[in-house]
Amino acid sequence: MRRLINKINTGLAAGMLVMATGCSDFGDMNVNPNKPSTPLTSSLLTDAQRSVSDVIGNETSVLYVQHISQKQYTEGSRYQTIYFNFNGYYSGPMFDLERIIDLNTDEATKGDMTAAGSNANQIAVARILKAYFYSVLTDRWGELPYTEALQGDEDLSPAYDTQKDIYYSLFTELTEAVAQMDGGTPVEGDFLLEGDMEGWEQFANSLRLTLALRLSDVDPAKAEAEFVAAYEAGILETDLMYPYLAATNNQNPWYARFLTRVDHVISSTMVDFMKPLDDPRLGVYADPAAATGTIEGMPYGISNAVAGEITNDEVSYLGSTARQQDAPLPIMTRSQLLFSLAEGAARGWIDESAEDLYYEAIQASFEQWGVFDQASYDTYIAQPEVMYDSSNPYMSIGNQKWAALFLQGFEAWAEWRRLDYPELTPAPDALNESGQIPVRQAYPTTERDLNEANYAEAVARQGEDGLDTKLWWDVN
Repeated sequence: MRRLINKINTGLAAGMLVMATGCSDFGDMNVNPNKPSTPLTSSLLTDAQRSVSDVIGNETSVLYVQHISQKQYTEGSRYQTIYFNFNGYYSGPMFDLERIIDLNTDEATKGDMTAAGSNANQIAVARILKAYFYSVLTDRWGELPYTEALQGDEDLSPAYDTQKDIYYSLFTELTEAVAQMDGGTPVEGDFLLEGDMEGWEQFANSLRLTLALRLSDVDPAKAEAEFVAAYEAGILETDLMYPYLAATNNQNPWYARFLTRVDHVISSTMVDFMKPLDDPRLGVYADPAAATGTIEGMPYGISNAVAGEITNDEVSYLGSTARQQDAPLPIMTRSQLLFSLAEGAARGWIDESAEDLYYEAIQASFEQWGVFDQASYDTYIAQPEVMYDSSNPYMSIGNQKWAALFLQGFEAWAEWRRLDYPELTPAPDALNESGQIPVRQAYPTTERDLNEANYAEAVARQGEDGLDTKLWWDVN
């Protein structure tokens, strides 16, 4: 799965792979042999899917939710970085996906694209995956270039859409994408679901259900309608994992980080939550500290100087199982979805037992991490701190979902912002002005410099371009 796409233009232009070039003589004088003519949409899809790793392997989001701490250079856990760059998503995977849609829609090219799957199926998969990327981006930055984006050189200064409009559009995209699947040839170049169109349908519905919950406090009627429709349409029943390889170009990002710096340790926040409960997942989340042979957390968000006073053998590093070169990382898990269903049931949106779904979610997480044993599980859920609290279901769900979403940084961060559980304490040596855990990331400075008018309009609507401005759906 080497990178097959050459980026051949600037701005928002993406390259295409040539199927055939050259000829046996001087060729047609009206044809430029150096200009790509017939792109492989299967390669565009593979290329776009590889960028999913950038989402699920992100370090900053995992630091925000305090799943891990940093041992040597602690600036990331102290919120030093304010401005984050989204340009690579627009010029990379999302442009590739838009290109797939265009090529399978244009009457002049759609007939040549069917070797990579039916036109309708290719468009559907591209729409679903593009919606996935946009959902992650809008939950990081809020308002984004959306309606006018991905036009290449035709529009290098796109306007921003409000987050509400983006969310509503994503619901439409996911619904229409599922509806247009035609039962024809499955897509090629798909290493995430291997062309399983039913799997893509379930993923789209699962994403729709997940996004619906984000609206639960700001737009409850819309949230319920989308949640119920997605649930009834059918969601994933197994974990969807990113399949890394034992090869440098496709390796687990945590493995790659440990090659250059041994700096990621289990946080005291996580250990203090899990260890008193004798949570069997903790032994997979972290390796025993060399000095004690037990799991020992690293204080979160302390200065480099204070961190330097703690020796390496006194703390537990990220579990070796999770950072093998070919260890898969979760994109979306059954546990995550069961917690979401439990919340939907608690809100009265679906006629199911919230308590039963909550316990099923914990079991699914144990199974995901390979630690399920009936006796230890029964003991775990019988503890007062774990037992479902019907008087405050969002606390029960929020706490346990946070623990289950280990290393799913962006999803854990979004759910923590929405549910306000667990009650996390900000970094004591925070470097940002407010000293609070970020609830947003600021736009790349290129937008301020190159798309000034549209950037200014977005900031005027949304609020200060910094780490403390809440998103539209984050009202609590």
